[in-house]
Amino acid sequence: MTPDDETIRITRGQGGEVEVSGRIDAVAREVLQRAGFLFLPALRGRVWIRLPFDLGRDWENRHATWAAGILSTARYRVHLDPGLRYTPPDKPDAPARPPTMTAQAPPSRPQRH
Repeated sequence: MTPDDETIRITRGQGGEVEVSGRIDAVAREVLQRAGFLFLPALRGRVWIRLPFDLGRDWENRHATWAAGILSTARYRVHLDPGLRYTPPDKPDAPARPPTMTAQAPPSRPQRH
């Protein structure tokens, strides 16, 4: 078995779908399912692992990047296509909270006196 056989590859296919290939064990399967990947039967007993269609490239990139990050943290060898890397948009700094604000109980809980 070569190291490339052990690599989990997350790529964008020719049809634009985001799919996974490589050796997937139970832990990797759980991570991919939590990231939104579908495990669908394919020809010859193989399983096609892909994200749902029509949710937009931004959504696909976020979920593919998250899955690759978790798998890498779990010490799997992962290849994520560079075109799937999600970079969050620049956000302006949040306004500072006024010092007079205090925490309040949620509406479902009575206030303490």
